Amino acid sequence: MTTDYRIDQEPYYQPQSNEVALYEAAYVARLPVMLKGPTGCGKSRFVEYMAWKLNRPLITVACNEDMTASDLVGRYLLEAGGTRWLDGPLTMAARLGAICYLDEIVEARQDTTVVIHPLTDHRRTLPIDKKGEQVRAHPDFQLVISYNPGYQNLMKDLKPSTKQRFAAFDFDYPPPEQEARIVASETGIDEALAARLVKIAITARNLKGHGLVEGISTRLMVYAATLMKGGVAPRDACRMALVRPITDDADIRETLDHAIDAVFDAA
Repeated sequence: MTTDYRIDQEPYYQPQSNEVALYEAAYVARLPVMLKGPTGCGKSRFVEYMAWKLNRPLITVACNEDMTASDLVGRYLLEAGGTRWLDGPLTMAARLGAICYLDEIVEARQDTTVVIHPLTDHRRTLPIDKKGEQVRAHPDFQLVISYNPGYQNLMKDLKPSTKQRFAAFDFDYPPPEQEARIVASETGIDEALAARLVKIAITARNLKGHGLVEGISTRLMVYAATLMKGGVAPRDACRMALVRPITDDADIRETLDHAIDAVFDAA
């Protein structure tokens, strides 16, 4: 049995600059790529779009602090007839020639992420110590990682020896007009209504570092617009999808609730 990891339908993605051409150049050179940017700004969607555009399989791993090297590389499974080796997602991608996307890489422990080092330099190999095997990466294999620099600290950051193995892209939220078009295209709501959601989001983003750890993402605006499309009143949809997920602080909530009322009262 084989599994097809190809993306059949074109994911919706609006380029902000020349990132598509630059990524294509990095892929031609088989350079590993690092995407940096705030939560919900389109990093994962960009990887999906590029995998579709390049017609390459995509294997995505959501990193977390409990992830071990075996979760990436593979492990022996105990079965009735003995043991069986099961490749992990990184090994599978290296063998298949897929794009392997490690999402929020800094959430993984540093002793886990070092296993990617031999794949991200001239060796392009993955040692599997438990099997005594050296997997030579398929010529089409590429490694992509992403993280949010806003969350990094001394305890949760990539080692310089890891960072300097990647070409990097900085992502941010799109300009207001483009972001409104994205929300409208993703959900089918009127673009003028989407522009109001963007105004609310910008208010929250201006509070980052002044009571908010992170502002309202494009993803959350899509959630709010989806609720509106389903018949939820705009103000209720905004409070439910834009404000309540990002803060429990009563003063910040009140400030953003007032911003919602001001935007819709002015409409």
